[in-house]
Amino acid sequence: MDGKSSSNTAGKPLRCRAAIARKAGEPLVIEEVIVAPPNPREVRIKIICTSLCHSDITMWKLKDPPAIFPRILGHEAVGVVESVGEGVHEVVEGDTVIPTFVSDCGECRDCLSEKSNLCTKFPFSISPWMRDETSRFTDINGETLYHFVYVSSFTEYTVVDIAHVTKIDPAIPANRACLLSCGVSTGVGAAWRTA
Repeated sequence: MDGKSSSNTAGKPLRCRAAIARKAGEPLVIEEVIVAPPNPREVRIKIICTSLCHSDITMWKLKDPPAIFPRILGHEAVGVVESVGEGVHEVVEGDTVIPTFVSDCGECRDCLSEKSNLCTKFPFSISPWMRDETSRFTDINGETLYHFVYVSSFTEYTVVDIAHVTKIDPAIPANRACLLSCGVSTGVGAAWRTA
């Protein structure tokens, strides 16, 4: 990692390493990338631990839309907030968080309901973009690198919309906490709800 403190990087683009899927089914390549600072209502996260999900493998192999390359995959992770964009009050620098692919705006009828967690304001999508239809990643040559389900955790730093961030207790071991963002919530959750 770049070794700089957040006070040196907040509000500025930073360089880090990422595992990039350049073409369908080809090995991921570790490259230096530029991660933009967060826009309003976004958070830049230093990834501590990430894991591999079958969904990542599926999208890596996929040759037809919604596949798009080059892309930074990964959506099961835990990290520490490095910096926040304007209007973010839910978390602060240094908070331990889980980026999630299912959003929670905290305002719509479904997010306020005890019966649903499928946000109607920001519905699930496999879009390669952030909400403003731009990317926060470029390679060192300036080429756009696409996002994956609003998380893209196969990188040392990522930028995530605050609707896709959940603050957690930092005492939870990172190698277990990263599974809460997908594996536990979908696997255990589906079995629990269905049973």
